[in-house]
Amino acid sequence: MATERETDVPQVIGMAANPMVAKVWRLAEPLCLSEGMELVHVEFQREPAGRTLRIYLDKPGGVTLDDCVNISRQLSDLLDVGLETEAPYRMEVSSPGTRRPLGRLGDFERFKGSRAKVRTAQALEGRKNFTGTLQGLDGLSVLLGVDNQALSIAFTDIVKAHLIH
Repeated sequence: MATERETDVPQVIGMAANPMVAKVWRLAEPLCLSEGMELVHVEFQREPAGRTLRIYLDKPGGVTLDDCVNISRQLSDLLDVGLETEAPYRMEVSSPGTRRPLGRLGDFERFKGSRAKVRTAQALEGRKNFTGTLQGLDGLSVLLGVDNQALSIAFTDIVKAHLIH
C-alpha cells in the first residue's frame, strides 16, 4: 500500500521504472519549490564513467550557475540522509537547456505547438521513436502531430520525451 508521502509524488516519466528516481523526486521537489524553482526532470542511469544522477531545474527568467550550486549543495545533504544506497554516483544539477525533457503530463499541454521527440515502450504503427509537434492532451494521452496526422500516445507508454528546436 502506498504511503501518503508516495502519493504526493507527481506522475513522471521513468518514475515507475526506477525507484531511485521516485525517491529523488520526493526529496528534491520540496527543496526546489522552497527556492522558487521547478524540478523539471530527474535521471539516474549507468554511463561509461559510472552512475549519474541528473537534476534539471528551471525558473522564470532562467536558472543561473549560482542556482545550480545552491540546489546541488542542499540536495547533496538531503540525499546523503534520505537515500538508502551504497552505490556511488555523480550528481549533476543544471538547467534543462534547449532539449528540455518533458516528464510530467502537464508538460505536453504547456509546450503545445512546440516540436518534440517522443520514445515509447511499445511500438505504435511499427515505430517507437516519433518526432512531431505537440498538440496537447486528450485525457491521459499525448497528442503529437506526425506526418500531417495526430498520433495519440498513452502517457504511461512514453519512456522518454524532450523538446527539439
